[in-house]
Amino acid sequence: MLTSALYWLSAGLMIPVIVLLLLAVGWSLLLLGDVYGDFSSRLRHRASLEALAESAERGELDSLPIEAVTRGESSFARHLQRLVDHDWQPTRCEKVLADHALATRRDLDTSLTLMRVGPMLGLMGTLIPMGPALAGLASGDIASMATNMQVAFSTTVVGIFVGAVGFMVQTAKKRWHQADHDLLAYVVDLIQEARQ
Repeated sequence: MLTSALYWLSAGLMIPVIVLLLLAVGWSLLLLGDVYGDFSSRLRHRASLEALAESAERGELDSLPIEAVTRGESSFARHLQRLVDHDWQPTRCEKVLADHALATRRDLDTSLTLMRVGPMLGLMGTLIPMGPALAGLASGDIASMATNMQVAFSTTVVGIFVGAVGFMVQTAKKRWHQADHDLLAYVVDLIQEARQ
């Protein structure tokens, strides 16, 4: 009786697993589009970011090209504009930097979730139909076994795809966000040193 209950419970999870996998595929495709948009934006604003870093390194703090950088819609541009609005006051700068770090972690949560959940759902989608496939093999029903094995392998591939997209997006965005945060912190430190 208990084994029958477990079997029906696992068999009942098959449809939700497939639905969640399909939703995860859609989510990962949207995430890829978002990363492409971020990459394009970074390419467009790369020159202004480099000019900002070079001006800060040379100590030209009165002529920082802030306007060119803050025209973007990125998290970096929004937080840089907040620093300018707060007139680079030390306490508020710390708060803005902390907010930027929190925003980047929140942005990375989506890809981290896909990276972890995709393979889990793929594994569940692999193991659930294996029971009926083995039962079909034992009873000589090769067609039923083949159908269940096809579902098992398909869900594995889809789960790995979702996890791979999550991993690639996580790697790229983490590097970009770290570079942005380092540049913000660097500019803040230079300006506060110059004002002391």
